[in-house]
Amino acid sequence: MSVSAGAGPVHLVRRNPPRVAPELAARFAPYGTATIHEAQGRRGCLASHMRPAWPRGRATGSAVTVSLPPADNWMIHVAVEVCRPGDILVVAPTSPSDAGYFGELLACSLQARGVVGLVIEAGCRDLAALEAMGFPVWSRAVSPQGTVKETLGSVNMPLVIAGQLVNPGDLVAADDDGVVVVRREEAEAVLAASGARERKEEATRTRLKAGELGLDIYGMREALAKKGLQYEDG
Repeated sequence: MSVSAGAGPVHLVRRNPPRVAPELAARFAPYGTATIHEAQGRRGCLASHMRPAWPRGRATGSAVTVSLPPADNWMIHVAVEVCRPGDILVVAPTSPSDAGYFGELLACSLQARGVVGLVIEAGCRDLAALEAMGFPVWSRAVSPQGTVKETLGSVNMPLVIAGQLVNPGDLVAADDDGVVVVRREEAEAVLAASGARERKEEATRTRLKAGELGLDIYGMREALAKKGLQYEDG
């Protein structure tokens, strides 16, 4: 996203926006994205095309947002400088692109600054190396195609990615199921709701393992009957 100012766009890098504290982000780690999504009223899921580059990766962190042109990764290099430990980089091109914006070398740079992962609605590459170094990435595509460094974008401005608005400093959680965003101002409340949901699900899990039916645990029988469901023996 570029900021318009009179004669043309202003390409802006915000160095120090408010963030979800690393300690708070770390407390989301036990909860899956499905739990967080449900706990905040089924909001915040990025589109299902955002998939992990390698299995079993997990990350929760404060968003550093990057808007950049198609097939041009210059602004990712710019963003590295403003990243802090516990951040997660959230990147979207201004037009669709499946080029391989990100690979092992940029991952080394981000990992050295304590960044916990990358979410990019474009392509990444060097998957084997990323898995070996334990740097998790969620992307729209995988491609060996390279990029250029020619055109400016913006860092730490509001960003629309995969159908969701992400503000710099929002909490982003990602795992095998996908990616979910939590508004920075709501993070404490969503954390509490996630914990409550997890405890409820653990109790339900115990009952299901003991052989009880979801039909009875969730009180579905009366509602099904009202809808007209009938049973017949034989």
